[in-house]
Amino acid sequence: MGQVPLVDYLVLGDDPHLVANQCASCKARFFDRRNACAACGATAFSAVDVPTEGELVTYTIVAFAAPGVPVPFIAGVIDCGGTSVRANVVGCEPDPEHVRLGMKVRLKTFPIGTDGDGVDAIGFGFEPIDTKEAP
Repeated sequence: MGQVPLVDYLVLGDDPHLVANQCASCKARFFDRRNACAACGATAFSAVDVPTEGELVTYTIVAFAAPGVPVPFIAGVIDCGGTSVRANVVGCEPDPEHVRLGMKVRLKTFPIGTDGDGVDAIGFGFEPIDTKEAP
């Protein structure tokens, strides 16, 4: 039927991507709405597209989670052209043999649930660009 993004800053369509709010003064980027920049205090922002490819800069393999959340999974921080994105790493075995710092990844969208009207909620993560890169 239709699709809705899980978060406001995920843009769906032919070219799914994330959109950040960029401070007009210091260029700091935030995914949530801000009244003032946390870095410099300025109050003017503009919407900017975030690159869909990046590099995994830190991660943890989550082994314990709330009931009903499948584990293990990889929670990471991805540098997308200078914008820090917190997301799960998907399409990669959650073990040290398959994930590594510096791994190149790209945005991946996927359905996470469907409501009674057949509308899919769409989430996102980042998948390895070349799984042969992992150690």
